[in-house]
Amino acid sequence: MAKPTLAEKDILNPSETIKFFNLSNRKFYKFLGETDGGDFLAYYKERKLILRVAFEKYLMLNPEIKEELANGESRQRKNKA
Repeated sequence: MAKPTLAEKDILNPSETIKFFNLSNRKFYKFLGETDGGDFLAYYKERKLILRVAFEKYLMLNPEIKEELANGESRQRKNKA
């Protein structure tokens, strides 16, 4: 029986999430420590697990978050008053 690909899995561990979404390792773990996780984070004992579909929706609604996790600071224009 073949292992499912990351796209086929509903629940990912943090390292799988980093690989699937092409995120920075350091920045993603920092993000996990700072966020409450909302709808995309599940816990199994002490482990944090990411619900893939919910996390995809979260990133679609917050594109600046994905960019910051992948590339550092957001490149979107900041309003200058």
